[in-house]
Amino acid sequence: MKVRIGIGSLPVGGSTGADGFVELVDELEARGIDSLWLPDLVGTDAVDAHTGMAFALGRTRTLKVGTGVLVLPGRNPALVAAELASLATLAPKRVLPAFGVRPARARERQLYPVPGDRAAVFEEALVVVRRLLTEDRVTHHGEFFQLTDARVGPRPPGHVDLWLGGRARVGLERIGRLADGWLGSFVTPAEAAECRAIIERAAAAAGRAVEPDHYGTNLAVVPPEATDAQIAAALANSVDRRPDVSPDQIVAHGWAQARERIAEYVDAGLTKFVVRPATPVPDWRGFLDRFDQELRPLESG
Repeated sequence: MKVRIGIGSLPVGGSTGADGFVELVDELEARGIDSLWLPDLVGTDAVDAHTGMAFALGRTRTLKVGTGVLVLPGRNPALVAAELASLATLAPKRVLPAFGVRPARARERQLYPVPGDRAAVFEEALVVVRRLLTEDRVTHHGEFFQLTDARVGPRPPGHVDLWLGGRARVGLERIGRLADGWLGSFVTPAEAAECRAIIERAAAAAGRAVEPDHYGTNLAVVPPEATDAQIAAALANSVDRRPDVSPDQIVAHGWAQARERIAEYVDAGLTKFVVRPATPVPDWRGFLDRFDQELRPLESG
């Protein structure tokens, strides 16, 4: 299986803003790094995920660009499908959309109003996106979306894989039924193995299968130069996300532990990784230097 390790957005000096984004994209392409993953954050200095994806794909020739994760409920799924179709046509095999049910930040949830139960809207929206990307004409009369003889174009030359985030059982089973891959976060290797098993069982029950190398996770790395205050903030964020798990199990302290953690995830059945610093880095090129030296040798296939 192909082990691939990409980069999440790099918080530079406490900001994930547009400053330096162009240089970062160019640097990732020049180094031959597999992928860049952009968060869907509103009301921050972060580059918009869809806009950043289009910019990065247009500026590069080999870099893959993904969203980690894009909130689908609250967006028009037909327009999302049209955007993905154009991107996948212009940059074949380099578009990696990963979707989620709700924003990670509670204050942003008001920006994604939905006409009903959010999970139900998500599932139907995902079906609409899939059908529009794979069928010439789509007529869909569901609970939340109504389409008659709809189409998007240009049609992408190949299959566009749709990945989902999350770790709740209901979400994992949804992946098995409807999606092409899983991008987890804040999970231990043991939990990751169980998550994969749940997805595989749900896929089998639905008469389908998720490709063996379409399982991955985010991994936050505390760089050696992080201050005590930055480390404390990173651990507090981890506890906030997973109060039931020790931060040491879901955040890698330094590059040696990052290597060990990736090896544990690979043993658990994961092959795709999005690495990001757990604390702001004053010099993202230095972070990439260590990433090249310490983690890229782990790629295979």
